[in-house]
Amino acid sequence: MNNFTITGFADEISPNVSKQIRVLKQNDIRHIEVRGLDGKNISELTLSEAREYKQQFEKAGIVVSSIGSPIGKIKLTDDFAEHLALFKHVLELAVIFESPYVRMFSFYIDDLAKADDYQNEVLERWQQFLEIAKEYPQITLLHENEKDIYGDTPERCLHLLQALNSPQVKAAFDPANFVQCDVEVFPHAYHLLKKHIAYMHIKDARYEDHRVTPAGKGDGQVQNVLEALVADGFSGFASLEPHLSIFDGFADLESGDSIASNEGNGAKLFTVASEALKTILVSEMEQEWK
Repeated sequence: MNNFTITGFADEISPNVSKQIRVLKQNDIRHIEVRGLDGKNISELTLSEAREYKQQFEKAGIVVSSIGSPIGKIKLTDDFAEHLALFKHVLELAVIFESPYVRMFSFYIDDLAKADDYQNEVLERWQQFLEIAKEYPQITLLHENEKDIYGDTPERCLHLLQALNSPQVKAAFDPANFVQCDVEVFPHAYHLLKKHIAYMHIKDARYEDHRVTPAGKGDGQVQNVLEALVADGFSGFASLEPHLSIFDGFADLESGDSIASNEGNGAKLFTVASEALKTILVSEMEQEWK
């Protein structure tokens, strides 16, 4: 499906940026969602370091699709003023990388059974994020439905997005994370959030043990979600976030010609995830041609 541009969290290949670039290109992927570079979290980079990495990406023909930031991935009881300063720094990094998106979260909740009790506090903090982000109109803030944060259910994601009511705040939709929260991904979560989805995270998982799998090998209804997005006119990034370990059936899925034999498991598993997504996309294109 030509509606999707494949990108990914290349730090799951290796901490080493040169290796990240090499494996991305071996998989014919020309975009990256930057999160870890040479073992350093993206938010920890100096502006000078960011410029050096941007030059390295440009030389390799790699474009940044999103900043995979840790913003909002703290407890509500943690120091927010310090975190807000970090957010400002991340926005400056996004400008240097020319990233159209910054991935974010909505805070860990100690007692998820009472998560709704914290909706006003979460909203107030996101309003502060948004107020600062208005100075960077070229950047869209993406809320990811991470497990154990306020917005880990589609209902609370929807509440946050509707309450903020801003074209500068959208959803990064992650099927596996919803599975790990025992939420029905399709049609339930998708239909609630479809008007807000601007970015896809591609990983799958199983309800029975919450174990992450390649796309299409779990219960995340990845193919149905992608089909529905196309039908609804979506065009954008599909970002590989494999989170894979050596799983049952790995040998059957691995393409021996895709990665050199001396590459580590990170590279092999990233390739497995990439090929699983491409299989789904090719299947959909074939259906469209019939």
